[in-house]
Amino acid sequence: MGFLFSFRRKRKAADRALSVAIQNMFGYRPGNVSVYELAFRHKSVATSAINGVKHCNERLEYLGDAVLGSVVADFLFKKFPFKDEGFLTEMRSRIVSRSNLNMLSRKLGLNQLVQSSKESGTQGSSIHGDAFEAFIGAVYLDKGYRFTKEMVVRKIIQTHLDIDELMVRDINFKSKVIEWAQKEKKMVEYKLVCEEENGRNGKLYTIALEIENKVAGTGQDYSIKRAEQHASRDAWEKSIREPEGGPGHG
Repeated sequence: MGFLFSFRRKRKAADRALSVAIQNMFGYRPGNVSVYELAFRHKSVATSAINGVKHCNERLEYLGDAVLGSVVADFLFKKFPFKDEGFLTEMRSRIVSRSNLNMLSRKLGLNQLVQSSKESGTQGSSIHGDAFEAFIGAVYLDKGYRFTKEMVVRKIIQTHLDIDELMVRDINFKSKVIEWAQKEKKMVEYKLVCEEENGRNGKLYTIALEIENKVAGTGQDYSIKRAEQHASRDAWEKSIREPEGGPGHG
C-alpha cells in the first residue's frame, strides 16, 4: 500500500508539473493531462503494448499531423487569397516540414517535456518535431478542433513564425527562376541597379532581374543575395507564372 501511495503521489506531482508547463507556454489549463503525457512519450520508452500498439506518441503524431495540416492550409488560404494552389501547397510544406517543427518545438520549450532514451535523444533528429505533432493531436482530443485552430494560429504561427521571411528563405525563387529559364531556353541576368548608403543599416541594394533583356522583376535588400531573391520572387509572381503575357511568355 505504501508503494502504491508513493507511486500515485509522484504521478500526481508529474501531472501537475506538466499541466503547469503547458499553461505557462500556451495560456490554458489542460483538461485530460494523461493525453499530453502520452504525446511526449517517445517509442523508445513506450510502455506495454495493447493488441500490438505501443503506448507511446505515434498515434497522436499521426492525428496531430492531419490536424496541423488542416489548420495551416486554412490559415494560408485566407492569408493569401490571390495565390494559386501550387504556392499554397509549397508554403504549407515549408511550415510543417520536420526541420521547422523541430525548431518550433525547441522555441516553445516542448522539447524539454519529451521522454525518450538517451540513445534516441541524441540520434533521433525528428523526435522533437514528432512530439510537436503529437502535442497538437493531444490538444485536439482535449479541447476540440476550434480551440486547437485558434491556439495554433495565435500562439504558434502568428507569434513564432515570420511567414514573409519563411517565403524568401525556404522557397528559393532564384533557383526556381533559373530552373525555369533553362527549361524554356531563356536568357536570365541579375543586374545591380543601384546601391545607396542608408545610415546604420549599411548599403541598400536594388537588383533587377532581366529575362531576354527585359526587366521582369526588382528587389531591394541590405544583402545582394536577398535582393536577388526578392527580384526572383517578384518576377516569378508577376511575369513567369502569368498565364498570358509578360517576359516569361514572350
